[in-house]
Amino acid sequence: MSTDFRPATGLLASLDLLQVSQAGPVLHLRLNRPAKRNAISDTLIQQLHTAFVNLPDDVRVAIVSGEGDHFCAGLDLSELVERDVGEGVLHSRMWHAAFDQVQFGRVPVVAVLHGAVVGGGLELASSTHIRVAEASAYFGLPEGQRGLFVGGGGSARIPRLMGVARMADMMLTGRVYDAQEGLAAGLVQYVVPQGAGFAKAYELAQRIAQNAPLSNYAVTHALPRIADQSQSEGLFTESLMAAVAESTPEAKDRLRAFLEKRAGKVVKS
Repeated sequence: MSTDFRPATGLLASLDLLQVSQAGPVLHLRLNRPAKRNAISDTLIQQLHTAFVNLPDDVRVAIVSGEGDHFCAGLDLSELVERDVGEGVLHSRMWHAAFDQVQFGRVPVVAVLHGAVVGGGLELASSTHIRVAEASAYFGLPEGQRGLFVGGGGSARIPRLMGVARMADMMLTGRVYDAQEGLAAGLVQYVVPQGAGFAKAYELAQRIAQNAPLSNYAVTHALPRIADQSQSEGLFTESLMAAVAESTPEAKDRLRAFLEKRAGKVVKS
């Protein structure tokens, strides 16, 4: 990790299943159950929710990664207990609330993926906005082989990335995608060599943090909703969002800087 990062203080420092640190406007949340391949327990999902609800005011982008050899191996099956239907619904909705806060929280989120990105781990990854996979990353949805069904929002989010047919194939047959296959299928936007994921994510996060906050908010909140609307409704929503974004003082300052040739050039990835 970059030496720019310093451990979080206050509430975020008390979340024992997360390692939280910050460098300027970038917050890094690292899943911290390496002995369990960062499998998601009830406590971990609650701590993720707490962290994203309580982001420091000066944070403009977050990075999520996993400690150890894997990003996240999904639901901690050692905690799986018999539930009646009502309890099962509430448990699933707890995951939904946490991952909704990732996807529709205040800031964009970049994920660093390595090793297992399986089941609930893929559901978590799909709730982030930019996904960087290291060469070791592999993607699976083994719920079908375990008599389960996704319950953390995967059925709503993953098909929007890779399509219903590909997700159905993974769940029905146990098919596993490697990093390059995940890139081709749309699960991730970047693939980098092993060990280079965090550096790439931090580079991207620094770029994102330089954007106008309302522009970032429009991308993470308005864009997915527009994609779900009919074209006519989407275009109208786009007009409203564009008008709101360009009316802010920061947008006007940035436009003047561009016209006066004071703005930086676009950086190619």
